[in-house]
Amino acid sequence: MNTELETLEAKIDQVVALVHQLRAENEVLKNQMAAAEAERLHLRQTMTTARERLEGLMDKIPEDV
Repeated sequence: MNTELETLEAKIDQVVALVHQLRAENEVLKNQMAAAEAERLHLRQTMTTARERLEGLMDKIPEDV
């Protein structure tokens, strides 16, 4: 009986350790996703600015050239 309880305790310890590991990994992934989203928004803003500048330059080019 004592051996069975020790085995069960060891398995529970493994599960608890795995839960802690997965929570830590999940937190890292959440941070990576937030950083990627921020970069995506920045790149989108940069592209919008570049498009607007290009459109402005194209408006200045005479059409008969």
